[in-house]
Amino acid sequence: MNRDLLDFVDAISREKSVDLEVVFGAVEAALASASKKLHGGEVDMRVSVDRSNGEYETFRRWLVVPDSAGLQNPDAEELLTEARERLDDPELEEGDYIEEAVDSVPIGRIGAQAAKQVILQKIRDAEREQLLSDFLSRGEKIFVGTVKRLDKGDVIVEQGRIEGRLRRSEMIPKENLRSGDRVRAYIAEVDTTLRGPQILLSRSAPGFMIELFAQEVPEIEQGLLEIKSCARDPGSRAKIAVVSHDKRVDPIGTCVGVRGSRVNAVTNEVAGERVDIVLWSEDPAQFVIGALAPANVQSIVVDEERHAMDVVVDEENLAIAIGRGGQNVRLASEMTGWRINIMTAEESATKQASESDHVRKLFIEKLDVDAEVADILIAEGFASLEEVAYVPMQEMLEIESFDEDTVNELRTRAKDALLTMELAKEESVGDVSQDLRDLEGLSPELIERLAAGGIHTRDDLADLAVDELVEISAVEEEQAKSIIMKAREHWFTA
Repeated sequence: MNRDLLDFVDAISREKSVDLEVVFGAVEAALASASKKLHGGEVDMRVSVDRSNGEYETFRRWLVVPDSAGLQNPDAEELLTEARERLDDPELEEGDYIEEAVDSVPIGRIGAQAAKQVILQKIRDAEREQLLSDFLSRGEKIFVGTVKRLDKGDVIVEQGRIEGRLRRSEMIPKENLRSGDRVRAYIAEVDTTLRGPQILLSRSAPGFMIELFAQEVPEIEQGLLEIKSCARDPGSRAKIAVVSHDKRVDPIGTCVGVRGSRVNAVTNEVAGERVDIVLWSEDPAQFVIGALAPANVQSIVVDEERHAMDVVVDEENLAIAIGRGGQNVRLASEMTGWRINIMTAEESATKQASESDHVRKLFIEKLDVDAEVADILIAEGFASLEEVAYVPMQEMLEIESFDEDTVNELRTRAKDALLTMELAKEESVGDVSQDLRDLEGLSPELIERLAAGGIHTRDDLADLAVDELVEISAVEEEQAKSIIMKAREHWFTA
C-alpha cells in the first residue's frame, strides 16, 4: 500500500506537471481531514508522509495559548500553565504546538473520491499560485486582456490563463465594456485570499494614467522625465505633475508630443479624459500656482502648520480657479497634497484682518501689553507666543521700538504664558474619557484640540455636526465625517 502511495503521488505529479512536494502536501491534507472526521469535534490533526518509503504518521495537535486568553477551542488548545505542568516542560511558550501520536487512518478508509477531490483541489491551487507568481515576477503594472464575462457588474478580464477583476467602481464612468472587448487596466492590488480572480484592476486610479504616460513617453522609462503625482476625475479631467532630470528635455512638451500625439494617445484610452500637464516644483507655493492653471494667481499665503494655502485670484479668474463643480481646485489639491482655499483680494484682506485681530488680542492678554506693542510685533511678522519666546534674541533686538530690557521682558512673559497654557491643556486632556482616547483615528494632537474645544467624551464628539468638528479640530471635511460616524457606532450596536 505504501508503494502504491508513492506511485500515485509520482503519477499525479507527472500528469499535472506539479512539484512532488505539492502532491505530498495534498495527500497529507486529505489524510488529516479524514482523521479529523474520525475523531470528531474541532480537533487539529497533522499527517507526515515519509517521502522515501510512503509510510505516514498521524499526530493530534494542541496550540499553547496564554492563560489570560482562556480556551476558545478546548479540542485544539491548551493553557500555557497546564501544558507546562502536564509535560514538565518549563520552556514551553505560547504559540508552540503539543503533538501526540495517534492511530493513522488507512488510505482505504478515506474514500478514493474524497481523497482525489482534496488532492486535485490542492493541485489546482498550486497551479494557480504558480501562474500568478510567474505573472507577477514579470513586474508588469498594466494588465492587457480580453473581457471574458460580467460578474455582478464587475468585469472579468482574461490574459492567457490569468484572470483579473475590474470592479464597477474602478471603471471609467459611462464606460460600457462587453464580452470580447480588448481592455487595458492598472494592477491596483493582488489579494491571494480571494477565491476568484486575485488580481484587482482599475481604470480610474491615478496610477493607470501614470503608467499610460510611461508607455507613451520613452523619456520616462529612460529616467529623463518623472511623473511626480497625478489626480483624476475619471472620464472628465486629470492633472499630472512632471519634472525633467535633464535640462535639455522640456517636460511638458515631451509629454504632449508632436501635435499632441502622446497626450492624445492617453486621452483616447481613458474615454476622452482631458489632461493638464503641470511642471512640478520643489517650492510648494510655486507648485500650487502651476497646478491651478489656467487660472492666474495674484498672491499666495502658506500655512505650514495646517498644510494649507490661501490663494488669491481676481474676480475674472475666480471661476476658472475653482472650476466647474470645484473640479479644478479639487484636482490641484489632490495632486499637490495641500489644502487650497481660493479667495478674492477682498476676502483675503478680511481674513488677514480677522487673524491680526485674533493675534493682537492674544498678545494683549497673554503678554500683558498694550495694543501699540502688539501691533509692532504683528507688523514685524510675529504671529504666535512661541515666536516671541523662542525667536533668536538678535532678531528681536533689530526692532527699532524695542530695547534689550523690553525684549527680555517680552520673551519671559511669552514663556510664562506658554507654560501656563500647557498646564491648563494637560489638565483639560486629563478630563478626556478613556472611550474617547481609544476611538480609532484620533491622534494625541487631535485629542488635545477636542479637549480645548470642550469635547471630553465619545458622546460629546458624536453629538457634533461636521462643520463644528472641522472648526474645532481643523481636519478635512471628509475626515471629520468619518470620525463622527466612528464615534456614533456604539449608538447602533448597543
